[in-house]
This record gives sequence, C-alpha cells and structure tokens, in this order.
Amino acid sequence: MSAQAQMRALLDQLMGTARDGDETRQRVKFTDDRVCKSHLLNCCPHDILSGTRMDLGDCSKIHDLALRADYEIASKERDLFFELDAVDHLESFIADCDRRTELAKKRLAETQEEISAEVAAKAEKVHELNEEIGKLLAKAEQLGAEGNVDEAQKVLQEVEKVRTRKKDAEEEYRNSMPASSFQQQKLRVCEVCSAYLGLHDNDRRLADHFGGKLHLGFIQIREKLDQLKKTVADKQEKRNQDRLKRREEREKEEKMKRRTRSRSREHRRSRSRDRKKRRSASRERRRSRSRSRERKRRHRSRSRSRSRGHRHSHEQSSRHKSSRDRERSSRDRSRDRRDGMNGRSDSRRGDDRDMGDL
Repeated sequence: MSAQAQMRALLDQLMGTARDGDETRQRVKFTDDRVCKSHLLNCCPHDILSGTRMDLGDCSKIHDLALRADYEIASKERDLFFELDAVDHLESFIADCDRRTELAKKRLAETQEEISAEVAAKAEKVHELNEEIGKLLAKAEQLGAEGNVDEAQKVLQEVEKVRTRKKDAEEEYRNSMPASSFQQQKLRVCEVCSAYLGLHDNDRRLADHFGGKLHLGFIQIREKLDQLKKTVADKQEKRNQDRLKRREEREKEEKMKRRTRSRSREHRRSRSRDRKKRRSASRERRRSRSRSRERKRRHRSRSRSRSRGHRHSHEQSSRHKSSRDRERSSRDRSRDRRDGMNGRSDSRRGDDRDMGDL
C-alpha cells in the first residue's frame, strides 16, 4: 500500500465516511446488513489471518475503515448490540478450527504407533515444556522489539529454567521406550491453531510457531471471542436488570393506579352512599312533612267537622228555641186572647149584673 493510500485509510479511520463530503460513500451505512460487524469491532478473522498460512482471502461482506469510525462515533451515543453478530461469526470460525484439530488428532493416532499410557503422559509433558519455551521466547522477542531489554532478559532466564526441566523430561521419556521408537518424529497438534508440532523441534522452530502471526492471530480471535461473550453477558444482564426495574416500576404504577381507582371507587361509593342517605333523609323528611301535613289536614277536617256539628246543633237548637219561642208566643197570644175575651165576658157579665141590680 502506498503512502497516499495509507494516509487516506488513516483519515477514513479517524473521521469516517463524511470527511470529504462524498455522498457516494455515505450511501452504505454501517448498520447495513452487507457490512461486516466483526470488522466494525476489529475482530474479523479475514483481517487477522491475512498473509498467514491460513489466509481466508477477502470477506464476503463490506470492510471499510470509515464505516468502523462511524460505528465508533455512534456507539458512544447508543448501544447497537453488534457484539451478538460478531460472537456468532467468531464462534462459527472457532468451531471449524476445533473440528480440524480433532481430525488432525485422529490422523496422528492412526499413523503413529501405539504407546502405553505412561509413555504418552511423559511425551505430553515434553510437549507442554516445548510449548512453554516457545511462548517465553516469543514474549522475549516482543519485549526486545518494544525496547524492554530488562524484561526480555528476565524472560530468557525463565527460558533457561524451563530448558533444564525439558532436558530431564526428555531423558525420562527416552528411558521409558526403545531407542528405535524414540528416534521417530512424534507429532502433536496445536490446540490453538491446529498446526503440527514435533516432539524434537528446536527452540527456534518453537519460537517461530508460538510467536508467529498465525498462532498469535488465533490467540487474538479466541481472546476477542471470550471478551465479546463477557460483554454480551454483561449487557444482557444489564438489560435484564433494566427490564426488571421497568417491570417493577410498571407494577408500582399499576398498584398506584389500582389504589387510586379503588380510592376513587370507594369515594364514589361513599358519595353514592351519602347521596342515598341524603335522599333517604330527604324522603323521610318529605314523608314526615307529608304525614304532618296529613295530620294537620285531618285535624283541620276534624275541627271543621266538629265546628260544622256545633253549628248544626246550634242551628238546630236555635231552630228549636225559635220554634218553642214561637209556640210560646203563640200560646201566650192565644192565652191573652182568651184572657181578654174572658175579661170582656166578665165585664159584660158584671155590667149585666149591674144592670140587673139596677
């Protein structure tokens, strides 16, 4: 890659797709399904293993450093959960690698002659020491490249200790089996990258393997997968906690609403009871008023009937009195008449007597 292309890639990585106002580049968003989510998270195996013995070639999805920059800017504002897609991608890749490792182990078991379990354990110990030496040498080289000379010297001292332990393990392994069998090249499959390792490989070969781009690339992929799994688990736990918190808040709100509804219902019921009481009291008052009015009306009617009876009796008595008076007056008048007539007759009689006397 030329210097100009490197500068352009660096600007894309820093500023994103909108650095030059190019609208054609902005047509594809980082949220598009055609964009590799593992590339956005900087863990795509096609990028990590490029240039190695297991180069996978170009990825079937879009890789663009500008889109990665857009994603990094957007992920600061909201959580996009692209880790789920990356975890699925890396799990599929690691599963394929583990299947290749198992197949290689089966081939070795078929081609190499059988050894006892004790001898196999001693050979496994030699392999483990070889792997430890190779990792320490690769670490020492990396520290030396970074300028940490003192740390690199300490690691080399540890390498010498492990070499001593390896020499003792090889001597024990050599004494446990025939010389003809020991001279055969015993192979082992690397658990990380599924490459073949020899039991008698020298330190340079081990350092090249364990410090090589292929082995370190697989280590990076596996570590990135573990990191993404942990991130996804944390985010899911946080989401579950947020969901539980929202559920509790909704339940509290529902309880408050139910309480308010029950209170309002009780208030309405109490108001209705009060209204019923007031209505019953008003009905009772109206009834009492109507009863009192009825009593008054009855009393009035009774008093009227009594007054009418008194008046009728009074009229009858007055009528009787007037009739009696009239009768009396008529009797008196008749008596007076009789008396007058008797008087006149007496006077006449007297006169006649007087006349007779004369």
